Amino acid sequence: MRKIFIIIALLLTILPVFSKPGTIVTYTIDPEKNAWNHNNMGIVYMEEKCYYAAIQEFKIAISLNPKAQSTAIYMNNLGKAYLTIGYPDLAVGCFEDALKQYSLNFEFYSNLAKCYEQLGKTQEKLIKYQSEIDKNPVAKVMVGLLQEQSGNKKQAITTLDDFVTSEPDLIITPAVKKHIKDLVNEINS
Repeated sequence: MRKIFIIIALLLTILPVFSKPGTIVTYTIDPEKNAWNHNNMGIVYMEEKCYYAAIQEFKIAISLNPKAQSTAIYMNNLGKAYLTIGYPDLAVGCFEDALKQYSLNFEFYSNLAKCYEQLGKTQEKLIKYQSEIDKNPVAKVMVGLLQEQSGNKKQAITTLDDFVTSEPDLIITPAVKKHIKDLVNEINS
């Protein structure tokens, strides 16, 4: 009996020497990947019309990766969820934060303009953004969208076209061109 214990003890001390190094499974927690997963779950919940769950998922995604450019998309999604359930006052902050994070996505401007319209602040914000055009050329995009919201579609086309000619190389420019085309088609039909 004693020999068996000695053999077992000897085997237990020798076996780790012959095992392959690095066989211990390690899992790295990646907040960026987790944020992306939570955002996607939020999108699924939005499609299923589970808005409260979607809002929570978007908030988790934002909190996991608050300083990344991709977080602007999560903020935009959160704002769209608030707009869908009828809370434009909560959505405004989301869209404004998304624009602070990444200011070259046309959808963010469009959603913010819709939000201002629902809040009845179109004229107030139009004056504000017109005063910022000299400091920030992308403010012309917001001015054009707000002019469109006010019913001045021809003036909006002129403003947006002025932006396209002054900033032809920006990432946002093709989306603005498409919107101009849509506005022209809307006026002509």
